[in-house]
Amino acid sequence: MKRQVEVFTASCPVCDPVVKMVKELACDNCEVTTYDLVKQCDDKTCLSKVNEYGIQKLPAVAVEGKLLDCCIAPSISKEKLIAAGIGQS
Repeated sequence: MKRQVEVFTASCPVCDPVVKMVKELACDNCEVTTYDLVKQCDDKTCLSKVNEYGIQKLPAVAVEGKLLDCCIAPSISKEKLIAAGIGQS
């Protein structure tokens, strides 16, 4: 059975090296699928997977349906922006 590896990208200079690294590391037991969220996919599977995995930053990698710990980060929130001083004189 092949190991399912999913890479989520925005086709940017930050994402491209990660896609390349995943492909280079992949073995015969790995099935790598790359989702370009800028182009999206015809059936919108990529967008539903973003929601399912809770992806909040790119690039992101999921293996066997689980978002890797290195790809989990707190999202930008209104509260964090205010705490950083944005919008305050």
